[in-house]
Order: sequence, then structure tokens, then C-alpha cells
Amino acid sequence: MHLLRLAAASLAALLLAFPVAAQQKPKPNQAYEPQVGQAGKDVIWVPTPDEVVDRMLRMAQVTANDYVIDLGAGDGKIAIAAAKNFGARSLGIEYNPEMARHAQRNAEKAGVSGRARIVQGDIFVTDFTHATVITMYLLPALNLKLRPQILAMRPGTRVVSHSFTMDDWEADETSSMDGRRAYFWMVPANVMGNWLLEVTGGGASEKLELTLEQRYQKIEGNLGLGTIQGGLRDARLRGFNIAFSYVDNKGVRRDLAGRVSGGRMEGGFRADNGTEGRWNATKK
Repeated sequence: MHLLRLAAASLAALLLAFPVAAQQKPKPNQAYEPQVGQAGKDVIWVPTPDEVVDRMLRMAQVTANDYVIDLGAGDGKIAIAAAKNFGARSLGIEYNPEMARHAQRNAEKAGVSGRARIVQGDIFVTDFTHATVITMYLLPALNLKLRPQILAMRPGTRVVSHSFTMDDWEADETSSMDGRRAYFWMVPANVMGNWLLEVTGGGASEKLELTLEQRYQKIEGNLGLGTIQGGLRDARLRGFNIAFSYVDNKGVRRDLAGRVSGGRMEGGFRADNGTEGRWNATKK
């Protein structure tokens, strides 16, 4: 289950739709049980179906090597599923202290409290940058508020959102389930700028000026081929993996693929004349 983030104008109407649940208070000594439609800090609480939770985690290709952090954890459903069904370590961050305690009890009941932990915290204050996977169910405005911090995370970090997008940062995948949608992104490396590219193979080596333009995971650019600025073909960026092709002044196409690590890139290439070799690039 998760927190459905709704605009302030919609909140009152939704609370009217859940008049008992939103206002009901536990009796003395009664165990806390969240009620569908109850008000939160910015939100009301509405369950997320199990099939959506499962698909979100599968879109992110969660494994036992991952650390999943769920922003706005609600009753802990996603954090618990990540630990129980995928073997991952997980953390849920939930603003409501009663809900956070309830979610941690759920983790204990599920037998995964050693791998899944739900804590009380503010997602806009708590550091979540050490996650390998981020999950969330937030309003578009909250997604945008978090977006700069997410984009600054380690390239290759996987992000999944239930129902809401990241505005002009287009999703790498969209899945639909019974009228609901989940969106997947992979945090791209920052490659925008000027690079010195060195290509070595076939007994020769050449240095070229490479310029890359970037908008999120989409890239384009050109190479200095003497007096000619040759355009790149099939330029792709996926996390820290980059690939692009160019045609040199002899009419030979070279397909380059490699990995970005800060201000350096390196990898291998294959030309359509059969030549193979290595390449590296250093950011200026």
C-alpha cells in the first residue's frame, strides 16, 4: 500500500467520499489500523494493488543485491515485498509515525524485519541517495520536487513510480495493469559537454573532438573530422552505458559502446570493414 498524493483541491472531495474512514479515531488501547482515505501530510492514503507492487519491482529488475528505498511507504507493502519476494534489503520512509510503526509491525509479521525496515521521516529531508532502486507513489508536483536529487544519484539507479510521471523526463518503460500505470526510469550519467576521443585499432590511432548534447537519457552530438563536423548515429545512453556510431572520412562506419565513469568514458568499437579496437574519452 502506498500514499496517493492528491492536490489540495481534490483532498476535501476525497475525504467526503471516505467520511468514516477519514475521521475515525482509534479507541483507547486499540491497535492502530490505517483507514482508506485518511488524511496525511500532503496526501490521503489509498491501497496499491498487489499486482502493481509486483510489476513495479519487476520493472526495476530487483534482486537480492539491491537496496530498495520506498518514498512514502504507507503500510510498508513495497518494502516488505522487495525483501520477501526478491530478497532485497529495503527501507520505507513514512511521514506518519503511527503508520511507520504499523508498517514495521507488518514487516515483523511477514518475517522480513531483518531485511526490511520502515522508519518515520520526511522524504524531502531524509537521504535516500544510497539506494539502487527508488519506488514512489507521489503527485506529479512532488515527483518534480524530488527529480533534481534523483538525477544526481549514481547512474544506473532504477526509479519506478505508480500513476505519476516526471513531466518532461520521459519514462524508459510504461506498464499498464487494469487501468493503472507504472513508470520506469534509469538515472543517466552526465555526458553533456566536450570530450577528447581517442580511437585505437587496426594498427592506427586517432584523436577526435567529440561534443555531446544531452536531455536526460537522450543524447546527440558530433565529431570533428578535420574541417567536417560529422554527426553521431544511433546515440544511446542507459545509466552509465553509452553507445554511438559515426562514419569517418573514408566512409567507414564505426560502432562504439562503453561505460561512463565521471569525466571518463571507455569501451570497444567495431567497424563495418571488420576492424575492431578500443576507445576512450576524457571530458574537457
